[in-house]
Amino acid sequence: MTAAATPYLIGVDLGGTRIKVLALSEDGSERERRVAGSDGPDWAARVRSLVDDLHARHGPSLGIGIAAPGLADPTGRCIAHMPGRLPGLEGLDWTGHLASPRPVPVLNDAQAALLGEVWRGAAVGQRNVLLVTLGTGVGGAVMCDGHLLRGHLGRAGHVGHITLDASGPPDIVRTPGSLEDAVGNHTLGARSSGRYHDTAALATDVVRGLPLAVDLWTRMVRDLAAGLVSLINVVDPEVILLGGGISQAGDTLLRPLALALDQVEWRPAGRCVRLATTRLGDVSGAYGAARQAQLLLSSPIS
Repeated sequence: MTAAATPYLIGVDLGGTRIKVLALSEDGSERERRVAGSDGPDWAARVRSLVDDLHARHGPSLGIGIAAPGLADPTGRCIAHMPGRLPGLEGLDWTGHLASPRPVPVLNDAQAALLGEVWRGAAVGQRNVLLVTLGTGVGGAVMCDGHLLRGHLGRAGHVGHITLDASGPPDIVRTPGSLEDAVGNHTLGARSSGRYHDTAALATDVVRGLPLAVDLWTRMVRDLAAGLVSLINVVDPEVILLGGGISQAGDTLLRPLALALDQVEWRPAGRCVRLATTRLGDVSGAYGAARQAQLLLSSPIS
């Protein structure tokens, strides 16, 4: 078998600003990566062009998977609900759009990222994993007993929309006093009375020991720990993976967060949940999408 005919998978991650397309060997090793902007009305045609180019270079793929923001349709063929972003995404049947001879599975991007991390990232071999993405907002995904949780409408894993303060203001989905509003970057300006608008700058000042920064960070870590311990009690993970821009603070975040969890985590027989940061970066969703296509080769979606 020639190199051009070596079996491979394609994973596509549709981000708010970029389209990431990976060609991956069956073991998950990366063969080629393509990136394009996702702006403009022709973004879907751009995806088709990137996939067609990989097929021209490497031959037909074993399967293609799509990771995208929003709630996936119960059939797994399209995104059913994602208002305001990527016009035309809702209801787009990717199997037809990409002219694929096999069904193209579609996953929520956070769920795909978790699947990628379990396959080739920071949670290899784990069956009970909680992913929490800390960025502009707070997102996430849950794997229980080796299965991604999707729920009745696909909302499972939206961990940012749990309540920390029942008397707090509603967040974007009407959850009062949410984890997302307590720690997400989008509220940092309000939480710091206009002093900070970027968590990276805040983390820098925490390392420098500036009192205002340390106070804000301490409160953020406390709120995050409260949210995580609630989620631990619900889904009982082996490991919590932290991703997103805020997680790039590394030990500045992980050390105080671990200390905060020491105070509040329920630990039967002294066993605690491991904390780790994601390993695959901004292509974890593409890895997960390809993995979903691989898993469905033997059990295709109807």
